[in-house]
Amino acid sequence: MSRNEEIILLTILKLEGNAYGVSIRKQIYQDMGDKWSFASIYQPLDNLVRKKYVRRRKGDPTSRRGGKSKFYYEVTSAGLQNLQKLKKTHEQVWSGFSEAYFENGK
Repeated sequence: MSRNEEIILLTILKLEGNAYGVSIRKQIYQDMGDKWSFASIYQPLDNLVRKKYVRRRKGDPTSRRGGKSKFYYEVTSAGLQNLQKLKKTHEQVWSGFSEAYFENGK
């Protein structure tokens, strides 16, 4: 899983049922201070759907969107398991490094 896919998957979890393109982009900006293009969000989202880590569902059309529907995203059990595995791997790789290491250069 790419770093962008990981960030998007975690963002979808954080949004708790209200994850769609714009809300994902806004949350990433709030969390990281980075403005991601929609292309940098939708390509990883498509990959996550293809890998079955994310499920995509079509919302109801709204007049505000000119009769178009939003697509909402939710993390599947496979996606959650992969995140747990990835978190464990990160913890193992980062173990042994204290903040002092980075403050002092060693």
